[in-house]
Amino acid sequence: MINIKQIHHVAYRCKDAKETVEFYQKMLNMDFLVAIAEDRVPSTKAPDPYMHLFLDAGQGNILAFFELPNSPEMGRDENTPEWVQHIAFEVEDKEALLEAKAELEGKGLDVLGITNHGIIHSIYFFDPNGHRIELTYKTGTPEQMKQLKEVAPAMLAEWSLTKKAPTHAAWLHETEFTD
Repeated sequence: MINIKQIHHVAYRCKDAKETVEFYQKMLNMDFLVAIAEDRVPSTKAPDPYMHLFLDAGQGNILAFFELPNSPEMGRDENTPEWVQHIAFEVEDKEALLEAKAELEGKGLDVLGITNHGIIHSIYFFDPNGHRIELTYKTGTPEQMKQLKEVAPAMLAEWSLTKKAPTHAAWLHETEFTD
């Protein structure tokens, strides 16, 4: 039986390896861990030079990027709204999120939020590659998390049949974040 321990890394494409590393170091204080560059893809042996970067996202989590200079210019799935695909990082609490928002805005980034998702509160911004980044802190109680887990199968079953939002967890977005 497969027993996943944690995500080792999540990899995304980047437009410029140096710019990407500098962004994550400056904006999110991530440590640059490893760079790997090859002229051939190890798994397929295809001739396709790349730079593969690894950044420390905290507590053993690794964020990775590939720069692919011989591939067509990087784009995004135009059929998927910008808000859907994103990378979310957890901060300690409300104070840490408010401080992060102020710091990022002070560094010139446009930051959306704070958005209240019932069990988390989040802010959003984009990296230089167009990847949406979320910073969030947990507010959900153990009882709320238990309730969400209990209704998840029924919500999925209803969604699969109707493609309309089930209301089992509508309480998540009933209140706005006020500060």
